[in-house]
Amino acid sequence: MALDAAIAETSDDGERGAKGNLRGALLMSLGMAAFIGNVTLMKLVSFDLTLFQAIFLRGCCAALVLGGFAWYRNELFVSLSGQDAKVLIIRVIGEIGASLCYFMALFNMPVANVTAILQALPLVVTLGAAVFLGETVGWRRYGGIALGFVGVLIIVQPGTDGFSVYSLWALASMLSVALRDLATRKISSGLPSLFVAFVTMVSVTLVCALLLPTMEWKEVTGDTVGLLMGAAVFIMLVHITLIRAMRVGEVAFVAPFRYTVMVWALLVGYFVFNEPPDAATLIGCSLLIATGLYSFWRER
Repeated sequence: MALDAAIAETSDDGERGAKGNLRGALLMSLGMAAFIGNVTLMKLVSFDLTLFQAIFLRGCCAALVLGGFAWYRNELFVSLSGQDAKVLIIRVIGEIGASLCYFMALFNMPVANVTAILQALPLVVTLGAAVFLGETVGWRRYGGIALGFVGVLIIVQPGTDGFSVYSLWALASMLSVALRDLATRKISSGLPSLFVAFVTMVSVTLVCALLLPTMEWKEVTGDTVGLLMGAAVFIMLVHITLIRAMRVGEVAFVAPFRYTVMVWALLVGYFVFNEPPDAATLIGCSLLIATGLYSFWRER
């Protein structure tokens, strides 16, 4: 039901204003809850399967269902302009880097720590929009960005006993997501969100298929298949809701609702994986959220 409702939203990219902002905020919040649902199931899968195996099998399930929906809505075969094709390629590259780097970190770090590092994303997107898209950013927001990166350093703890090399994978994932989101903002409104999600999912799945020989193939049990199918549903929701959220509402209004992900990450980390967050993670994440909200306030 939720997936079908989210897909139905993709038929009208023309709404803006208060109604579009409310819809975008709800979609972003739903996307963040789905993101943590996907993360939770994939981390459970990581106890039984290798990295590329898990992403590949999840991708096969998700791509099959997305392709079916796209075919049903006559959005499976779309004529692309040269500009949209270039932007879509960049977006796919960003998603591949984001998926591989994120799960490399997630399979080896607490959920809350990895998710906290990703909270620098809105600041990086703001910086990227200024550098690559020519958007105006004042000195106050540049100051907020600098302060946000201090929050990242507090979480990563370079040079201390609390440092994990997998934090660098989380940072790489965050930069890749920024690339993906910046590319999403340049996609024309006429290109269906469902088609964009399908192409992205297929591309990530194919890359993992090529990388499968580099790791051991482990036995896939019935319980693991159930977890993968659940993760596939969640990741489809993530793709569709986030693409739609960035297209129906104003970025400055919608984007702060990304921070709802930390509530879910802390709850899942504590109650599911027995991973209570340390003080550095809480302090750094609070600093990131505060500077991110300030940046959005300045933009608005």
